[in-house]
Amino acid sequence: MSPKSKSGKVNKAWLHDHVNDPYVKLAAKEGYRSRAAYKLREIDDSLGLIKPGDLVVDLGASPGAWSQYLRRKLGAGGAVVALDILPMEPIEGVTFLQGDFREAEVLDRLAAALEGRKADVVVSDMAPNLSGIASADAARVAHLIELAIDFARGHLEPGGALVAKLFHGGGYDELASLFRSNFRVVKPFKPKASRGRSAETFLVGMGLQR
Repeated sequence: MSPKSKSGKVNKAWLHDHVNDPYVKLAAKEGYRSRAAYKLREIDDSLGLIKPGDLVVDLGASPGAWSQYLRRKLGAGGAVVALDILPMEPIEGVTFLQGDFREAEVLDRLAAALEGRKADVVVSDMAPNLSGIASADAARVAHLIELAIDFARGHLEPGGALVAKLFHGGGYDELASLFRSNFRVVKPFKPKASRGRSAETFLVGMGLQR
């Protein structure tokens, strides 16, 4: 969705950039639902996280570009369990649950969908609705990251990885420190497919600290 503007000028500028964005064009050509697929692909290409046959949990999955990438990369033996508060059109080979990750009942359903297996990788593109109030927004982002780490600690293979989106700004250093206290290796990653003016970045944690 394009940014709001009182004058409409920002909307027009955003639309012009979007239409001419090479990743938007590539997503349309390769059948991805959004350009976001290329963010995960860059991270995976760099770090070799996703392997055929893996079980991957996709948090904040809608509209489904990350699940599409995962499904193609995993092959017939792999599995994707996806979750979002918003609906998502079905993807063959992807188990989708709709619900709020912050609710205990939804976490229980997600855990049940793993059928007793541990995930090899958890990926999170979750982002809260932002209010524009820096302190409140930082707290909302931090809460989702903390929940994702808690979920990973309970449902990730010891040598597995968590990929989580967050934003540079208030609270970033604290969240990076939280990653380092939970994972043996932590790598920050800013994909080229992220828009240059976007504050979004990703942290990748590999190997759970015990």
